[in-house]
Formats: sequence, C-alpha cells, structure tokens
Amino acid sequence: MDYEELKDGLRGVAFTNPTPFSEDGEDVLHDELATNVEWIVDRGAEVVIPCGNTGEYYSLSMDERAEVVATTAEAAGDATVVGGLGGSTKSALGLLSRYETAGVDAVMVMHPVHTYLHHEGIRRYYERIVEATDLGVVLYKRGPELTTDHLATLAEYDNVVAVKYADNDVKAFSGAISDTEDDVVWSNGIAERFALSFAIEGAEAFTTGIGNFVPEQVLALNDALREEDWDEARRIRDLLRPYEDLREDTGDANHVPAANNVPAVKFGQELAGLYGGPVREPLVDLSEADRERAETYYDRITSEV
Repeated sequence: MDYEELKDGLRGVAFTNPTPFSEDGEDVLHDELATNVEWIVDRGAEVVIPCGNTGEYYSLSMDERAEVVATTAEAAGDATVVGGLGGSTKSALGLLSRYETAGVDAVMVMHPVHTYLHHEGIRRYYERIVEATDLGVVLYKRGPELTTDHLATLAEYDNVVAVKYADNDVKAFSGAISDTEDDVVWSNGIAERFALSFAIEGAEAFTTGIGNFVPEQVLALNDALREEDWDEARRIRDLLRPYEDLREDTGDANHVPAANNVPAVKFGQELAGLYGGPVREPLVDLSEADRERAETYYDRITSEV
C-alpha cells in the first residue's frame, strides 16, 4: 500500500456516516445505508468513516460492524473508506481481518473502553493492532487515555497515517503536532465548530456528521480553509454552528452531554430526503422541540449557501 497516497486521500473532510436501523431498531438496513453513502459521494465526499461513534459502533454486534463496513466500502466507490474498530484486542483483531476482506483503505482505532486502564497497556493495545495489518491506521484521540507520548511513539510506524484529534483543547493539539516528528495527517475530530482554530494550528482535515445531509456546505467550508479565506470560513462555520450546538445538547430529561449528537444527524438525513431512522439505546431520538430546532437550522443552512 502507498501510505503517502493514502495520506493525500485523507486530507480534507471525513464523513462519519450513521448506521440506519429499521423502525424497531432491530435490523441494519443495508440498502438505505448504501443509498446514503452513494448520495454523499455523488456530492463530493472523498473520505467515509463507517462504524465510528456517529455510526453507533458500540450499539452494533460484531457481525453488524463487519457488514456495515462491507456495505459502505462497496457503495463508496473510489472514495477512501476508513473502518472504525475498537473493543477488546481479540475483537479488534477479528474485525480487522474482516475489514481487510471488505476492501477498506484504512482503519480508525478507538481506545479500549475499560474501567481500568494502564498507560503501557494502552500502548500495547494499539501496537498489536498496528503491527497486525498493512492497512493504514488512523489513531482516534478522545480523552486522556491516548497521550501525546503515545501518539509520538505510534506515529513512527509506517502504516500509522493519521490522527483524529477529538479533544477541543487547541493548545494541547498544537503541542501534540510539535512533539510528533513523523509525518501524519492531523484531523480535527470535533467537526465544524473548531475547524478554523485547528486548521490554523496545523490540521489538514476535519470530520463531519452534518455533512451527511448538508455536504455542499461542509465542503465549501473546507475549500475556504484550504484557501485560507478566513472570513468565508468563519461565515460558513457560523451558519453551521447552531445545528452543531444542537448536537452537543443533552436532550430532554438528561444530564449526559451530547446525547443529541447522533439522533440530530439522523434527523438531518430525514430532512434531506434520505433515510435516517431511529437510534439504538443507550441513545434516544430527538424530542419534538429539538426536531423543530433542527428543521429551523436546516432550512437556514440550505437557504443561505
């Protein structure tokens, strides 16, 4: 695999696509998934990430994860596909093999969700996955578990091609870039609201959820960033921000942050004429009040750009 070519393909906007479920939440709807992926690719998406957090990775069975990635890889055509994986080492390695068969270009490795963690154990977890494949590997940095030291060490592997940095600490992000000598693609993993700040500090990419239903506007933001047209980038960012703020809300009768994140994306797909469908527990669908907010923000976005 040509890792430099893969890095070039990862620079830009990475679309973290949702997983569509049947109305009762029991089944993954693969025809609808393929249609949704084809729709964003037809509108300019060049990087697609199935089975990330937007794809409700932890609400999917092992077989569902592999099947979602396979459907996405087939539907995405020439776009770069990065399959998300995590869980136990054995589970991650099992999925890795199935993702390779599905024809993905890279995998995005999330840190293990475990009550008890050790710095050295986290490093070993990532190293075992990185060493088990020739696929490109994207490291997913969210929270304190994956440290700057980890990133610098793991970036020495040839097939570690990118870091999705999903903490909104711009100072720490800048420091991580400075402390990592190897050439990896740094991606802003917290989407449009922080796109300007992270781009100025060296991010060459950002992830998007709302791009699944307003792709042209999100890609226009990326164009402005690449051209260093900061006024235009700020204008588009401000247009998108109310919908992104809605995603960060807790939703009704809830204290956990960002519970609206995925259901707001799925509802946005419905507004765009696609199939979003319900979420699975431990999430719930948007309240009526939040759906009304989403419609208002969606209409504003699509009428102004």
